[in-house]
Amino acid sequence: MPTDPRRASRPADRRIVSGVSAGLADHLGVDALWVRLAFTIGAVLNGAGIVAYLLMWRFLPLAEPQRSPGLEAATRRGMRTSGPASVVEVVRAVAVLALGAGLGLAVQVSGRGIGWGLFVPLVVGGVGLGVIWRGLDDSRSGGVSRRGRLRTIARVVVGVALIVAAAVYLVTAERGWAALADIGAFLVVALVGVALILGPWIASLVGDLSAERRERVRSQERADVAAHLHDSVLQTLALLQKNAADPALVATLARRQERDLRSWLYGDEQATGDTVAAAVRAVAAEVETDHRVAVEVIAVGDAPLDDDRAAVVRAAREAMVNAAKHAHVDRIDVYAESADGGLEIFVRDRGVGFDPASVAEDRMGLRGSIVGRVERHGGTVDVRSAPGEGTEIRLALAPHRAATPQEDPR
Repeated sequence: MPTDPRRASRPADRRIVSGVSAGLADHLGVDALWVRLAFTIGAVLNGAGIVAYLLMWRFLPLAEPQRSPGLEAATRRGMRTSGPASVVEVVRAVAVLALGAGLGLAVQVSGRGIGWGLFVPLVVGGVGLGVIWRGLDDSRSGGVSRRGRLRTIARVVVGVALIVAAAVYLVTAERGWAALADIGAFLVVALVGVALILGPWIASLVGDLSAERRERVRSQERADVAAHLHDSVLQTLALLQKNAADPALVATLARRQERDLRSWLYGDEQATGDTVAAAVRAVAAEVETDHRVAVEVIAVGDAPLDDDRAAVVRAAREAMVNAAKHAHVDRIDVYAESADGGLEIFVRDRGVGFDPASVAEDRMGLRGSIVGRVERHGGTVDVRSAPGEGTEIRLALAPHRAATPQEDPR
């Protein structure tokens, strides 16, 4: 069967500068040291090595690194997908660079090279061009995190500054400060050129950041909507089916759910109670009324009910509802403690228990309305349960996430 020809590419995960030498070495089946030496000798003799290196950097594609689930998770957190090259490779590359620099200086000192007035700005400008291209490479291989894109923009700015400095030196070397007018005109032309070249790319970076931010907000809103519907409407529908033979109770549940849904839809939903302790007692009373199960609440300390604490209280309510529905017990114990700006709520029953590892991914009760909700607000959830040994769910919010407002100075 015919096969596609093997194409050279630059490895994104083994780059020291651009990955040209490593890519050619892989393609030719030789050690990367010999490729770097060839480029160095070509650069010292007649500059052809520099031209060849830049052309290959420009036209050889950057290969995507091999991905794994852990690597993809790291990319979503904003880490670069390309890891650093090995220490041995870096040392060898530095040695070859030092050899090339020494040979170049020897040629310069012997008088066979180009003039120093041209040599220095060419080196500075070449470094600036390399910094710009490396930044563009990283933008293609490093994910879409805000930190990675800001690092790329910084590299491009530094590279442009080096190129501009080299150009300013070339212009002023012969005419001195009298060339300021020419420099000004050159800078204007250069800025226009940079804007035309990099403007669309920078605009795409800003657009990607905005799109990512909007998608993150929409995703969190969808998760909050799903959790709210699960906790309110779906729970009420289950109660209506369970108590279909009791018309009075059905009407009461329907009216209460209507009020709750209207207030939530029209944005005038009020938190139950002004403090954590009051809110926990209120939701415990609701669970007692709805499920005919005693809920004993012990609250130690108290704190104002902000958005993060309210989310933890709602997650605790869902834990109480799960215990009332599935634990087959007559009593649920709840312990809430607010201290030093932090919050901990324990929901415990001595019922049938379950295996937390066996809970399906699509079960919203535990994963969405409890674990996911608390984690979105910076908290943690610890579920301890086993068949026949009851269940204990600990919901915690660290002090730095649930900071207590400053006291009134009056």
